[in-house]
Amino acid sequence: MKSGWTTKKLGEVCEIFRGGSPRPIKSFITNEPNGINWIKIGDTDLGGKYISSCAEKIKPSGVQYSRYVERGDFLISNSMSFGRPYILKINGCIHDGWLVIKKYEGTFDQDFLFYLLQSPSVQFQFNDLARGSTVRNLNRELVARVKVHYPETVAEQKRIVAKIDAAFEKIDRLKANAEKNLANAKELFQSALDEAMRPKKGWVEKRLPDISENNDSKRVPITKNQREPGSIPYYGASGIVDYVKDYIFDGEYLLVSEDGANLESRTYPIAFSITGKSWVNNHAHILEFKNGDVQAYVELYLNAIPLKDFITGAAQPKLTQENLNKIPIHLPSDHAKLSEIVRRLKLIKVKLETLQQNYARQVADCAEMRQAILREAFEGRL
Repeated sequence: MKSGWTTKKLGEVCEIFRGGSPRPIKSFITNEPNGINWIKIGDTDLGGKYISSCAEKIKPSGVQYSRYVERGDFLISNSMSFGRPYILKINGCIHDGWLVIKKYEGTFDQDFLFYLLQSPSVQFQFNDLARGSTVRNLNRELVARVKVHYPETVAEQKRIVAKIDAAFEKIDRLKANAEKNLANAKELFQSALDEAMRPKKGWVEKRLPDISENNDSKRVPITKNQREPGSIPYYGASGIVDYVKDYIFDGEYLLVSEDGANLESRTYPIAFSITGKSWVNNHAHILEFKNGDVQAYVELYLNAIPLKDFITGAAQPKLTQENLNKIPIHLPSDHAKLSEIVRRLKLIKVKLETLQQNYARQVADCAEMRQAILREAFEGRL
């Protein structure tokens, strides 16, 4: 052990408690000015450090059934699906999905404890101690058993925190530069799309029934427990959702999302091409084109234009076949020009996809670098 460092169980150097929930919770939610902050998992900022506000309050009578927490306390979810600490900047009550760490002052610098709880050694113990198969959980007793290795003086802890902060600042700059490059690439691609698809002299306006055949009537949805596993992709609104043994389509098709939140969020492409044997459920429209360039153009076109005027439904957004067929498609009447547009846009798209892959690698590298720095810090090598 490095001189000046010690190892103890977390429960020996701070107090750990679990939250509690009044039942039924709905009867305790209030808008009254004397309400107590009711801090939930949804009030966290993923990747953030603090919990500074919450969306709901409970009646003061609910405090006796819960756990009161204060500014400076640490919260961690008892579910391993979360597994990171948050520092409270507000007072309030927590439900039984939270564990609170209190009374660490004098032993730990607050920022040091924040990094310590994220360190590979502590996270490994959390994962090792968690119980359950489907959902893995921690409890107060398990967290209290976690061993922590740390400098005995707060001054040394502060020195290490300064080193970690400086290293993380450099990593954050690398990530920010990667994000800026990706944003610029997306802007360039969108600008190229807008310019390439802006109607010009000699262009025509078509509807999808004019240039494609709709195969929606051939779709067959299968519930998960009825699917026989295999190697054939089973498609839904946003892509492959499973693999099955049999197929109902064999060829090249353009799938267009029929329903789902992605129609509004556009997190994923709402139009995507498939080829070969496939099974498609009733959450995606199936369009078949005689000309591959027309299909490629329509795919790019539908993913580029706003579709809010054609989408219905509030709780469940839907693009019906009727509304899909109303979408005006502007394209060159000259197939040679259309082919050239598709060729140029595909080249730009490939460059964008390469940048996206590079960005994903850089983000993963940044995460690995952060873990490496934490590992060095809590092995006394920083």
